[in-house]
Amino acid sequence: MKLSKKTLAKIRKISGLSLPDETIFSLPEKIIQFGTGVLLRGLPDYFVDKANKQGKFNGRIVVIKSTQSGTTDAFTDQDGLYTIAVRGIENNTIIDEYWVNAAISRVLNANDAWSEILSCAANPALQIVISNTTEVGIALMKDDDIFAAPPTSFPGKLLAFLYHRYTIFNGSHESGMVIIPTELIVNNGKKLKEIVLELAHINHLNEGFIQWLHESNDFCNSLVDRIVPGKLPQQEAQFATAQLGYQDELMIMSEAYRLWAIETCSDRTKAILSFAEADSGVIIDEDITMYRELKLRLLNGTHTFSCGLAFLAGFDTVKEAMGNRIFTAFITNLMLYEIVPVILSEKLTQQKAKQFSLQVIDRFKNPAIAHHWISITMQYTSKMKMRNVPIVSKYLLQFKSIPKLMALGFAGYLLFMKTQLNNAGQPIQEQYQQQYIVQDDYAIQIHKLWVETSSLDLLIQKILSDQQFMDMDVATIPDFVCQVKSYLTDLLKGNVLQVIENIVQEQNVYTLI
Repeated sequence: MKLSKKTLAKIRKISGLSLPDETIFSLPEKIIQFGTGVLLRGLPDYFVDKANKQGKFNGRIVVIKSTQSGTTDAFTDQDGLYTIAVRGIENNTIIDEYWVNAAISRVLNANDAWSEILSCAANPALQIVISNTTEVGIALMKDDDIFAAPPTSFPGKLLAFLYHRYTIFNGSHESGMVIIPTELIVNNGKKLKEIVLELAHINHLNEGFIQWLHESNDFCNSLVDRIVPGKLPQQEAQFATAQLGYQDELMIMSEAYRLWAIETCSDRTKAILSFAEADSGVIIDEDITMYRELKLRLLNGTHTFSCGLAFLAGFDTVKEAMGNRIFTAFITNLMLYEIVPVILSEKLTQQKAKQFSLQVIDRFKNPAIAHHWISITMQYTSKMKMRNVPIVSKYLLQFKSIPKLMALGFAGYLLFMKTQLNNAGQPIQEQYQQQYIVQDDYAIQIHKLWVETSSLDLLIQKILSDQQFMDMDVATIPDFVCQVKSYLTDLLKGNVLQVIENIVQEQNVYTLI
């Protein structure tokens, strides 16, 4: 039995399974979504479905597929229905749930159904635009023709849709839309608005439309945070199918943690986004900087401080490392005692930062997600520079002492970047006799530094001070170099896990908090 509108009534109700009521299928389309990817289906669409089931939004999503790969057949066959298998840990409780999502009303291919997509602009109930077209999608294509069927770029398609809507509703303020990109770039809403406005000028659209575009539409910055790996592994998928009693070609898995922070000052926007009432994971705020800082420094930054050390210690996945008491203590103390103190502000309190840190630990321990450390090392140098150098410098200036666990993380980065070259001249690292190509734009340059530099002091100083690598404040470097050198010397002797244990014990906060 395949999941569809017809077969819903035949699905047996089991514990942990959320099914939609048939009344949801008659709800109006309120959202147009550019993208069919798993992140959208596992996060924004999850929130919309949850709100509909609670009677708090009462609207569905028309999805636009713009990519050439794949088809929309599975969505058509299943009437837009799909299952989300939610796996994770929340407050030390194992989460194992299935959600049959009925948020999607239909999926239209931009290349085949552009006129049908434009006709959606005439729907007064349609008030929200969501997108996830990857970071590359929010870019200006100056020669994009918005009167093509369809325009090439995502901003071009969005502009064409908005211009059509403006024309239909004679530029009424009420016809303006709430536009929420979820692409993982800072100020994504602001950037998208700038591109759309510039594209409107390039296409010589009238000033009345440009004023409506600017004043009647709310382009919201947003931040999304949920790991959605996509399809279940084959064995788990077979188990889920047997457990649920139906086939679902579109079934995806997500972690339990979820966050969608949306930035707006508009009361009208807040009223339109009524799905936010259904789940505390949706946050609407005038400034989402705090949530970005928490994610960047405590989740992403901790990953970056830890990945080299974890790989060198022989751990393959994050969950494997979190099963080791020494490495768990390192990560916990790094977050709570070194990162948290330097990111606090009037709005970002210690309690909020600590709560987020403990959520991150739960996420790292998630037994359902195999997040490989070698994948996290991708573009290691750039990540270290963007995520971690600012807080190292801030710690040194604020506390006039060395953040030893950060220094250890940096030493782990340097040792990981001490690569060998394979026969093709590619930089490699090795774990359990398996070779991995180091995916870092600066790997060859740092490899040469390791080969050519006469001392560790000079090597560390060069990498820290060089603008293309770390670009660290020169005034803060000397003491930090000394500490990193000490730890790097220890790591070079081998037994990485023992070095980590010794340093964590020195901090006198070894036990988990």
